[in-house]
Amino acid sequence: MAEACALDPTRTLACRNSSEATHLKLIFTALIFFTSAVGISSPVFLARFFRKSPAYAHTLLLIKCYAAGVILSTSLVHVLPDASAALADCRVASRRPWRDFPFSGFVCMAGALVALLVDVAATSSSQVPKYGAIRRDEEEGMKGCAEQEEEELAQMKQRFVLKVLQMEMIFHSVIVGVTMGMLQNVCTLRSLVAALTFHQILEGMGLGGCIAQAGFNLGMTMLMCVIFSVTTPIGIILGMLIFHLTGYDDRSMNALISEGLLGSLSSGILIYMVLVNLIAADFFHNKAMSSKPWLKKASYTALVLGSVSMSVLVLWA
Repeated sequence: MAEACALDPTRTLACRNSSEATHLKLIFTALIFFTSAVGISSPVFLARFFRKSPAYAHTLLLIKCYAAGVILSTSLVHVLPDASAALADCRVASRRPWRDFPFSGFVCMAGALVALLVDVAATSSSQVPKYGAIRRDEEEGMKGCAEQEEEELAQMKQRFVLKVLQMEMIFHSVIVGVTMGMLQNVCTLRSLVAALTFHQILEGMGLGGCIAQAGFNLGMTMLMCVIFSVTTPIGIILGMLIFHLTGYDDRSMNALISEGLLGSLSSGILIYMVLVNLIAADFFHNKAMSSKPWLKKASYTALVLGSVSMSVLVLWA
């Protein structure tokens, strides 16, 4: 066990340079802000450009399916393995209770169950009101009202799902930013920046596609784009402040446990939201997709492309 924890002291000393790390992190903060803004705003502007086109609804659906693939990959290929690796580190896994129970999987399951509870509570509080006896000459008018209310409720739920997804992505981005802000290893920082840059572009495109389809007004759309763009840079700055004020060691056992548990919880919530409220909702309850086989095939292709494009980043992360 001691050999597994051993590090190369020469490389560690050569790579740990606090002043150079601070300089790099300031540059990376600006770069990540720019790439995050480009990623989340691109599908929003694209959707607005095609709004008057007959292909507008199909374009948004394809963007949303690509987004679902990105988010699914983020949760299963990025967040959960990182959380599991943190809890499997020899400094944690050699101690009880961490060596006796698969906490990453358990907390991930708990996150999914919590997301289900919130979803059920939100859905039950927004049911379509039931009507009493209706005269026959009013039935047609009431049927139109019911369909309109059903569409409004569907859009309300979609907006609720989007807000939960954004909160989870913000939570994940803050963790990533704080972790990067506390790093003093220049070698690790240089290898992380390329992967994190593309990560923010793809994740931003995924969230931006959902925002475009939710139909928010311009003010709310801009606010959500700005919030996503500044979250990781704020996390980096916060991490730098935490390190300089407390001397917090990002390699300590407590840091690894916190990273593992929070990452597992976040992953479980994301997995539930994307499978139930994005993928299942579109592939089984979307009228346009059900009536057009080519659209279902194109949507599935977009879903796979989103998953693969986000998964490939693991090679450099």
